[in-house]
Amino acid sequence: MRDEVRAVLEEPLAQELMAAAIPARLAYTALDGTPRVVPMGYAWTGSALVMATVAKAPKVRSLRANPTVALTVDTNEQPPHMLLVRGTTEIEIVDGVPEVFLDGARKLVRPEAWDGFEEGVRALYDSMAVLTVTPTWARLYDFTSRVPDVIARQAAARGL
Repeated sequence: MRDEVRAVLEEPLAQELMAAAIPARLAYTALDGTPRVVPMGYAWTGSALVMATVAKAPKVRSLRANPTVALTVDTNEQPPHMLLVRGTTEIEIVDGVPEVFLDGARKLVRPEAWDGFEEGVRALYDSMAVLTVTPTWARLYDFTSRVPDVIARQAAARGL
């Protein structure tokens, strides 16, 4: 991972977003050439965003053909906080339910529902595809001190 990408991902706001109960929205190109976006639970390893899905999911076939992805982790409040990442995906099919899937799900499943969720997942999946996204580009926006360049230029042009 390039130093500037690592620096963005190590910022406190990025770390806060990646630890929050917010799914990543993973964008990829389907086999028919159309764009797709799916929410996914994920875990940050310090160098990659890792998620898991059904081994036979259409996105797995699509990512094998074109491993380039984009994802966002963002909030709903104003001003919004956004972590945007682009990267490449590696896929590994594993037996059972990998811990990384459970790690990502823990952020999204209420504690009182966890036992039933985990039991159901373990009963459902004999194998899963682990998707490891290595970031190649990252941006972080808080819309107070960090805004997209196009907005900063627009504001400057209007004297704001």
